[in-house]
Amino acid sequence: MVKQERAARTREALVQAAASAFDRAGYEATTLARVSKAAGISIGALTFHFRTKDELADAVQLRGESVLRQATDRAAARGGPPLQSVIALTVRIAGLLEEDATVRAAARLARERVGASAAWSALWLPTLDRLLARAEGELRPGTDRKTVLALVAYLVTGAEAYARDRAGTPGRAADSTEQQLTRIWRVVLPGLAGGDRVSP
Repeated sequence: MVKQERAARTREALVQAAASAFDRAGYEATTLARVSKAAGISIGALTFHFRTKDELADAVQLRGESVLRQATDRAAARGGPPLQSVIALTVRIAGLLEEDATVRAAARLARERVGASAAWSALWLPTLDRLLARAEGELRPGTDRKTVLALVAYLVTGAEAYARDRAGTPGRAADSTEQQLTRIWRVVLPGLAGGDRVSP
């Protein structure tokens, strides 16, 4: 039992160290030696758990995707106005991108790795599209849902870039990614919904 717990702790330390490395340096520039050193774990122990860099990247990507899927599942099950759920989900994704290196790394790895498991946007865009379909009655008449979905995709992509920049500059005084995205929604929302039916 103690051996299994130690193995689980080692594996977790490696996934976290790899997530930070992939997030900062990208897939190509990250080496197993760099991850081993960052985790404080021997290269032999690393390769016992993950034989190749691809296996390690798969583990990081799956972890980040799992965290994100839980957030999208909660947003899809949430009650209340659908447009409010769209806003809440984008803000939550922004928060995860800032808080969790595995989520940022999963986003980067999905773009950089050949044959990655899925496009990053495929993890959250379909849920947002379904929520927007339910929110059409909340949108200003004549507002094209697909254009709104494209706007949301741009907002999340921008949030990812902002979160990665903040992660690379510890102690930064700027607003959090969630705070910044919430302010952007306050500017954008009147053009989409009009009135005060929904607020960020």
